[in-house]
Amino acid sequence: MRWPVGRFRYDLAMIAELAEFRPVPYRIRLDDGEVREVEATLVAVGNGSSYGGGMRICPGADLTDGLFDVTIVGDCGRSTLLRVFPQVYRGTHTEHPKVTVLRAARVEIAADGITGYADGEPLGPLPLSARCVRGGVRVVGP
Repeated sequence: MRWPVGRFRYDLAMIAELAEFRPVPYRIRLDDGEVREVEATLVAVGNGSSYGGGMRICPGADLTDGLFDVTIVGDCGRSTLLRVFPQVYRGTHTEHPKVTVLRAARVEIAADGITGYADGEPLGPLPLSARCVRGGVRVVGP
């Protein structure tokens, strides 16, 4: 989508996605724990707090702690999503009872017919796994 630009591109994409909205059964394993089976409208794994357009989907994520934040938006209807979505820009959506945030160094996610994305680019069909390595990247400032 080339238009509109900035934050409004993400808002429009969210509204377009609601047209085909349906919760998905996910299987999630964190570290060496048991597989969790959840019905979710979104599962986001973040090392940083924000997605494009300023959406703070994982507002408590810390780039230096060696852990991913896993934000799970449970099974909820369109009206709930429309009410909660604006809170993503402030990072306060995590206070909603349908939103759960977990932390882990290793995450495995599976769901039938779902494509995983990283930084807006498709990675491929689930299942996917990721491991967060503390200090794995050194950033040098100006």
